[in-house]
Amino acid sequence: MKPPYFLIHLAKDLRIEWRSRDAVNSMLFFALLVVVIFSLAFDPTRAVSRQISGPILCVAILFAAVSALNQAWARELRHQVLDAQRMSPAPGAALFVGKVLANFLFVGAVELLLAPLFAIFYNLHVLGNVWLLLLAVPLGTWAIIVNGTFFAALSIRSRNRELLLPLILFPIFMPALLGMVLAISAILTGDSDPALWIKLLLGYDVIFTTISMLLFEIVLHAE
Repeated sequence: MKPPYFLIHLAKDLRIEWRSRDAVNSMLFFALLVVVIFSLAFDPTRAVSRQISGPILCVAILFAAVSALNQAWARELRHQVLDAQRMSPAPGAALFVGKVLANFLFVGAVELLLAPLFAIFYNLHVLGNVWLLLLAVPLGTWAIIVNGTFFAALSIRSRNRELLLPLILFPIFMPALLGMVLAISAILTGDSDPALWIKLLLGYDVIFTTISMLLFEIVLHAE
């Protein structure tokens, strides 16, 4: 039985990254740089660290994701791979989902590597329900990836795509960034219930994933 098209695209991206490790290495470097610089700049105590660590974590994830998303479609331009994918019988949505899942796994791997270092640098002890971080962080990460993958494909033909992607992505991502920051801060400090912000992230992800999948066919075949 032939696997679904999106799994074929996912397996291809995972094999390429396993051989090169370009995306993971660049993401890890940027994320560590953000964490270390802010820890030195603020010299956080235990009380202060819970207040600033949520925004810093989101900024680290955002910068790491953008560095990977800038490379996501550049690989497809080599040797006319993107042109071959246009002519394949696979729907554009399958290519998009495979690419999103691959980028999500890459960013997730960096987050897992970053988590213990982040806790050490900021001397963190979670006061809220720690298992809610397993909802807030992936939902916020998915919001970055699904929008970033779509807009990276939209700007792939531009000469200044590395600059154009953040200019388009950041304003669209702002509601999800706000929800992600407030949800993580609420979980770390235990001062409020993060349920509202987690629901906001979930709704945002559903809406923008659906829109991106519906419109990606047009983006794929655009010149």
